[in-house]
Amino acid sequence: MRRFGRTLAAAAMALAVVAGTVGWAAGDGLQTAVTGPPPGASAWRADSASGRPLPDPATASPYEVARFFAGLNEAGRRDLVRRHPLVVGNLDGAPVALRYEANRLAVAAAGRAHYAPLAAPGRQVLAFDPRGRGQVAEVFGDLERAAHVAVVVPGSDNDAATHDAGRAPHTGPAGMARALHAAVGGDTAVVAWTGYTTPVGVGLDAAAGRLAEAGAVRLARFTAGLDAVGAPDPVLFGHSYGSVVCGLAARHTDASDIVVFGSPGVRADTVAGLRTRARVWAARGPSDWIADVPNVAFAGLGHGADPTSPAFGARTVPASDVRGHTGYFVPGTRSLAAFAAIAKGQAR
Repeated sequence: MRRFGRTLAAAAMALAVVAGTVGWAAGDGLQTAVTGPPPGASAWRADSASGRPLPDPATASPYEVARFFAGLNEAGRRDLVRRHPLVVGNLDGAPVALRYEANRLAVAAAGRAHYAPLAAPGRQVLAFDPRGRGQVAEVFGDLERAAHVAVVVPGSDNDAATHDAGRAPHTGPAGMARALHAAVGGDTAVVAWTGYTTPVGVGLDAAAGRLAEAGAVRLARFTAGLDAVGAPDPVLFGHSYGSVVCGLAARHTDASDIVVFGSPGVRADTVAGLRTRARVWAARGPSDWIADVPNVAFAGLGHGADPTSPAFGARTVPASDVRGHTGYFVPGTRSLAAFAAIAKGQAR
């Protein structure tokens, strides 16, 4: 009974899992995960190109999408961008440059002031979905010619509006991606992937896996889309609740490496439990409050073993000079240097 009581108490504490980047703010109710094909899919399905049916966003694989666009001429591609920007901009397997163009149109059409910066010249938006709190994926570097690709998966309190919001430097999805891109050099593209519905603050969403499960499906399809357009196998960087997403997606991606940091757990007891061929790395700074979150899994709450524990079996990322929960990408830190080496395939 005493052991059960300790387990129950630990599970109750797991409700305080905070998987994001803004601290111990109160939760804002359960979030509805945005899933399925993007807005405009019905009109897309009813259309055609050169007499050919368009690939169904709900059922066509990214590889089928890539083959479809390869069979269109430039005029046909741009016509689809003009008629269906939200679909083309979110269609994994579509040509990268075409998605950038489509998302510039989609962001402008959204008509919301907090999205306007995403349409600025030079921004490379690879996905934009205005449903719910909004989702976005932004590329830093030349994805079409990159020798290496990294994908940053953020935690709670991130969405299309806060993706690049003013906050401490080198934090938030865009801030982390920019810092990593600056550290790796020109042959590596970095994607800030705010491509799933994240929890808001503290609450059941942060302690449970429901949103991470939905996010893992989207992340796996996103990485398949990268593969379909000829991009190198990516390195996934999962911060906080984003590490839960990466853990659940691990077996379904072609990632070469998976790096989790500030992680409450990845819903696996060991690296072997992730069922991935990727190398798995883990980091936690000495003052990261995530260390106070119980590593339990009980009645669907909590995310399991500590990925930085020796028993888990991940490779260690040095993080002794990291401050707090969001300091992993600060220039000059050992963690950022290690992240850059992993992203470029130079770490052993």
